[in-house]
Amino acid sequence: MDAAEFKQQFLPCHQKLYRTAYRLMGNSRDAEDMVQEAYLKLWNKRNELTEILNPEAYCVVFIKNLCYDTLRRVQPDKDGRVSEELKLPADTNIIREVEQQDEVNQLRRLIDRLPDQQRQVLLLRDVNDFSFEEIGEATGLSAVNIRVLLSRARKKIREQYSIMMNYESK
Repeated sequence: MDAAEFKQQFLPCHQKLYRTAYRLMGNSRDAEDMVQEAYLKLWNKRNELTEILNPEAYCVVFIKNLCYDTLRRVQPDKDGRVSEELKLPADTNIIREVEQQDEVNQLRRLIDRLPDQQRQVLLLRDVNDFSFEEIGEATGLSAVNIRVLLSRARKKIREQYSIMMNYESK
């Protein structure tokens, strides 16, 4: 059987296959996967399908069996829910990522506690990477004032962060 014959015999069954798979699988994503898998398996055995008298009936029974096989392989939990494995990349260290996010949140809180000018200068310089001239234009401060405010802000954050880390490690 060539591709044209296959399409002519089996593609008109698509809607019926999808409805059958949807009814059995319960959602459209799984139903689409089942129909796709059914067409792939049918195509792989296309030379054996030449003597089928009713392709539509054959396809419906085929997709039902495929869905039942898939549903049998999925084992429900004790409470009836289907368990899904959480697959993480092997190099992912989730604990370190959580710790880093926590540190970032703590630093944000410390920055939020700074006086307005210090916070503004620190954000413009360290977060947005503005030059001293750009910060001066945005705030109206001189380069000397910007350096002083930036130094004080960084010092205060270092001190507060150190206190926080020492407190948490005790």
